[in-house]
Amino acid sequence: RLVGYKVSPLLWKPLKYGLSAGRVQSVALRLICEREEEIEKFVPKEYWTLDGYFEKSAGVPESKGEAVKARLEKKNGKKIEIPDEKKVREILSDLENKEAKVADVAKKELRQSPAAPFITSTLQQDANRKLGFTAKKTMMLAQQLYEGISLGSEGPVGLITYMRTDSTRVSSESVKQAKAFITKHFGEKFLGKGRSAKSQKKKAGTQDAHEAIRPTNVDKSPDNIKNFLTNDQYKLYKLIWDRFVASQMAPALFDQSTITITVGDYEFITKGKILKFPGFMKLYVESKENGENNEDSIIYDVEKDEKLEVKNYEEKQHFTSPPPRYSEARLVKTLEQKGIGRPSTYASIISTIIERNYVLLEEKKFRPTELGRIVNKLLISNFTNLFNAEFTAEMEKELDQVESGSKEWVELLNEFYKDFRKELNKAEEKFDADLTIDEKCPKCGKKLIIKYGKNGSFIACSGYPDCRFSCNFERDESGKIRLTDDKNGKSTGLKCEKCGSELVIKQSRYGEILACSGYPDCKNIKSFLRLKDGTLKVIEPGEKLEEKCPKCESELVVKSGKNGIFAACSSYPDCNYTANIKVDEDGNLKPQILKIDTVKCEKCDAEMVLKRSRRGSFFACPNYPDCKNTKAAVTNEDGLVTVKQKKAKSNTE
Repeated sequence: RLVGYKVSPLLWKPLKYGLSAGRVQSVALRLICEREEEIEKFVPKEYWTLDGYFEKSAGVPESKGEAVKARLEKKNGKKIEIPDEKKVREILSDLENKEAKVADVAKKELRQSPAAPFITSTLQQDANRKLGFTAKKTMMLAQQLYEGISLGSEGPVGLITYMRTDSTRVSSESVKQAKAFITKHFGEKFLGKGRSAKSQKKKAGTQDAHEAIRPTNVDKSPDNIKNFLTNDQYKLYKLIWDRFVASQMAPALFDQSTITITVGDYEFITKGKILKFPGFMKLYVESKENGENNEDSIIYDVEKDEKLEVKNYEEKQHFTSPPPRYSEARLVKTLEQKGIGRPSTYASIISTIIERNYVLLEEKKFRPTELGRIVNKLLISNFTNLFNAEFTAEMEKELDQVESGSKEWVELLNEFYKDFRKELNKAEEKFDADLTIDEKCPKCGKKLIIKYGKNGSFIACSGYPDCRFSCNFERDESGKIRLTDDKNGKSTGLKCEKCGSELVIKQSRYGEILACSGYPDCKNIKSFLRLKDGTLKVIEPGEKLEEKCPKCESELVVKSGKNGIFAACSSYPDCNYTANIKVDEDGNLKPQILKIDTVKCEKCDAEMVLKRSRRGSFFACPNYPDCKNTKAAVTNEDGLVTVKQKKAKSNTE
């Protein structure tokens, strides 16, 4: 908090009020920005693979009637690389008319042990990968399961243990429960040794204040209590229950074979794996972000020194891929691996950098916004040593020492604040808020810098106010900044019906609008929507929609407000129904009809109306400004929009 309270205000003047620069969230932002830079700088590298298809001399091998498929891996015992097509042709020429022989058949049994019960970070990762839940949503649902769910005549029952923990320790009583369940429903052969406080290794830095996340009662299986849970509660409870019970089950057993086929000096290798005994996998399979799976693959029936016939070779061109953007699961895992933050902070860290508009989630992967890039560069340039993973991880260790009593908190603060104060004083005297780019000002030749205004980032001359040059910019695939001559708006080819000038796209504080390029002589503006094919659909205020008002059956018309276009009842003010607008596949405007709860204003007894702002939906009293009562809105599982209930304070474990 000390870091955030002192550093955050330095961002407000050059950027905007309300931005934050917490010690941990800034490192998370840095990881995302640095990954984006890696992607932008990445240059794909060409490479080729060569697969061989081999048959027994008598014809097709016995295994599933398929030819043995093996990939070229080595030449003369050394790993071989195929950088281009020329190299492929050379190898194919070498292989021509050469015999194939099975050089080695290695068979072994593989044992795969179950994962430990969930801790906070692994729960967030698995819920993200398997269920698509954000860390924030996962923790919200876990809180509900922990605080208690009403199970009919039993009343409220806490279904899981405390969900903020970094320990995989579980009680001996819970292990007994799990083993009894496994024996009854799967049989004794599925029993494992089990994990207990004695056998589970303790990771360095683990606080171990709470048990692992597990069901409080194994006999309350997910399917037995499904009718008392929402769909999302059920999914998360099943994930926790399955993982814990599986952790007490026997390992899965696989038969694996590795076959090496030689053709001249070249070695082709194929690996096969078949599940022999499912063990814990009968109940639970750990998710893998990299696409690995435990599916069976072919084990070919061949013997060492057996001669094979070459059926054909298949060459394929490939290109290396850039490192992937962080998903929520990968970001949480990276933070945990680097020792940054605490189990209880991961969800709030991610929520904060999203809410501050530092990052966007696109296809469930994080991408930094221009604001996020600017904030990251400002923090790194002004606080060189403060916002890095190594420093933050070391600070976490020292905080652990304070908690364990091996270090005095006053001593730690004095050590930290001495250097921090120097950096802070230097930044307060002259905060380097100028982010220069490689381009020069076309008017005066001085350096161009990135600035951030009420409508977002833009390029300006460092010679301001003597030189007032400014323009917009965009980044290419490599991240390089390119100036765009659209400060006066992006061209659309559309004509203003009032004066005949071109309508251009401009950025307002509420989003993009169509404005007349003849401004200020013509002040015509319009709203628009982008269709899937990239074309623009101009929205005319008062345009009638096909659907009728679900409240009074009057016509619905298009209206425009500061937060964009929306559908409204034509009988206003007698009917105050409104709805968002979407575009169907044919380009037609459609209202997003919502099921809205009837909410009464407790101050003046009027029926409250659903409104939208940049911060989300809310219920507002229609008697504004005489009554300014508002309530936050939330959409339930059944699609009903109702009042968001305030979280009740609860006693933790």
